Amino acid sequence: MIHDARRAPRRHVTESVPVIDAMTDEVIGQLGNLSESGMLLIASVPLVEDALYQLRFHLTGRGPIAPIGIGVHLLWAVPANTPGQSWCGFRFLTISEEHRSHIRDWVRAGEEAAAT
Repeated sequence: MIHDARRAPRRHVTESVPVIDAMTDEVIGQLGNLSESGMLLIASVPLVEDALYQLRFHLTGRGPIAPIGIGVHLLWAVPANTPGQSWCGFRFLTISEEHRSHIRDWVRAGEEAAAT
């Protein structure tokens, strides 16, 4: 059994959710999983470990929502099996309470769907 030591529940992203660098307005990858305190990005561009980024993305949910904007710290990056891609772990540094709440609800909805 694998023990997950993360503090916040995390939800795997099953649909395509592009993640945009807010400074360049370019897609830098796809969301892999998400919690209210961090995320896994499948990056399609080179990123710098221990760097800070401003990112945004849209989550599906009930009704239209504004993009979620976050300030993040890149904790680690490892090459993926696909050439030119890497797995990147981020922790959130800045996020509005409204966006954090939306992510929390989105993660819970995934847990509830998995339990049924």
